[in-house]
Amino acid sequence: MNYSVVVVAAGESSRFRSSTNKLLYRLEDERTVIEHALDVFKDDADCQEIVVVTNDEVMRYLYGNYCGIGKMVYCRGGASRKESVFNGLMAIKGEFVLVHDGARCFLENRDLQAIKNALSQDNGAILCKSVTDTVKVVTNEGFISNTLDRSEIKLAQTPQGFPSEILISCYKKAMADNFEATDDAQVVSQYSDLKIKCVESLGANIKITYIEDVEKGS
Repeated sequence: MNYSVVVVAAGESSRFRSSTNKLLYRLEDERTVIEHALDVFKDDADCQEIVVVTNDEVMRYLYGNYCGIGKMVYCRGGASRKESVFNGLMAIKGEFVLVHDGARCFLENRDLQAIKNALSQDNGAILCKSVTDTVKVVTNEGFISNTLDRSEIKLAQTPQGFPSEILISCYKKAMADNFEATDDAQVVSQYSDLKIKCVESLGANIKITYIEDVEKGS
């Protein structure tokens, strides 16, 4: 299944507590977080196009240091994740699209293949993790009000994949309505009746937010 991928890499890294942008932080092999995030798509023959939505600093680094074997496209991010994803979607050409966070640099090929398989069968698929801790609903005052059934709860990750036409249509409506969402599946659920499959991640696939996360994923 051929697809395009939008890699969102325009964040400010405000919680990373380092003078280095987290996307340009070098891992043990001396290659950066963003390079690792892109590699799994660069090496996948089904990936026809990698649209990197980012800032000038990361763009300059990738131009000078990273080889995308001819399928890299760059565009600038927006003021929010929603705007950044929309900018990336305006540049894609494929029938199917995956959206991936550039800070998720430990995505394994087996998880990518699982998402692609689900996308080809169900028309919408996201990578996720099961919850192992007990989940409490807490009031603003800090008191427990309810305990949720963790068997029905999943932690959403990326990549998240959809037919391009549907995702673009949903994002156009979200932009017009100023609808804010924390992931792409929420936008699609709001503006379409597309069923979205949750695919269990077998790898770490954590999102680098704090500098300690680099050690967790290694």
